Amino acid sequence: MKDDTRPPRRAATRALPGRTPLPAEGVGITVVGVGADGWSGLPERLRALVLEAEVVLGGHRHLSMLPESSGQRREPWPSPLREGLPDLLASLDGARTVALASGDPLVSGIGTTLIDALGPEAVRLEPAVSSVALARARMGWPAERCAVVSLVGRDPRPLLRRLAPGRRVLVLSSDADTPATVAGMLIGAGYGESRMTVLGDLGAPSESRLEGTAEGWASIPVEKVSALHVLALELAGPVGYGLVTGLPDDAFEHDGQLTKRDLRASALARLAPSPGQHLWDVGAGAGSIGVEWMRAHPTCSADAVEANADRAARIERNAGRLGVPGLRVVTGRAPEALGDLARPDAVFVGGGATRPGVLEACLDALSPGGRLVVHGVTLETEALLADARRRHGGELTRIQVETAAPVGTFTGWTPARTVTQWALTVDP
Repeated sequence: MKDDTRPPRRAATRALPGRTPLPAEGVGITVVGVGADGWSGLPERLRALVLEAEVVLGGHRHLSMLPESSGQRREPWPSPLREGLPDLLASLDGARTVALASGDPLVSGIGTTLIDALGPEAVRLEPAVSSVALARARMGWPAERCAVVSLVGRDPRPLLRRLAPGRRVLVLSSDADTPATVAGMLIGAGYGESRMTVLGDLGAPSESRLEGTAEGWASIPVEKVSALHVLALELAGPVGYGLVTGLPDDAFEHDGQLTKRDLRASALARLAPSPGQHLWDVGAGAGSIGVEWMRAHPTCSADAVEANADRAARIERNAGRLGVPGLRVVTGRAPEALGDLARPDAVFVGGGATRPGVLEACLDALSPGGRLVVHGVTLETEALLADARRRHGGELTRIQVETAAPVGTFTGWTPARTVTQWALTVDP
């Protein structure tokens, strides 16, 4: 059924676009974690390692704390980092290199980025105690009883996925303004009574602690907030939507073009979102399938393809409000709009299945183990899906949902339009 000789599509990854080529002798980079106590807090062995390196990479704060070392090349990280990093790494030319990082380089740190770029065999790690570990110790929070969210250089709205009464969250902040931004989001979501604790300069002599509620945070001057801090949240507010698929229809802004709750739950059960996997939501309407796919796990990603520009803008609003602003919205019509998308692990077609080439393009994009779910409400689409099942196999289901509604002074059943669902898992 499938031709695996076709060229691969672009991979769905957040890593650098390909690993930086290494010279024959290899580029060995040692990443040294530095605590808030700075240079004086490093063991003598690691201080010697840094001073003996031919090249030292790091942020301006880290480089400025180093003592003089004659002839040593010191380079700050490029900005933007991922775009400029390949050229910087290529310029090392086999030199003994040390990169400085904050705390544990693998906790939302440069260590992860360098491994993505060079591979684990070229990166040696010397971690310090992470700010997350120190924050848990100061708060007395066991690791298994709190979540960690990084907002360093990122859209803060994914924090909205974590809202639940009584939950504890550690936020890796971008700067002194982050607590005020978080407080505003919490208030907007009905979590104004949440307790916020800013743990500043963890592990340094200047370590500080600042506490308040989200509602009262506006009265705290930003000058009192340490620029280098972890924000600890003890959440207090209403029970939210939860993480199980099938959010209420009114959770989404829509114009009627919405995969309704029961049908959405059925489709997502068959699409089976899994960590790190990528979805195409084709004919996305309000984007509900793509939004719920990404809510299933922080590493899930999705492209929502929608031809109508107003609906495309609405999808972006829904994604941001429901905590998945990373949902990529593609304004265009399938199959033409599918050509440059990252290869999917699963595809949902909610509209436009009868358009020539759409089903073929979706099937061709899926690798073995990939899942396809298509919904249709017209006789023409139903006939198309029956033929697709005859040729490819899979599961064909007709779904009819009825809801109770007033009938005069009584109550009766009001049927929604019957939907034909074709679900297929590509054979390994």
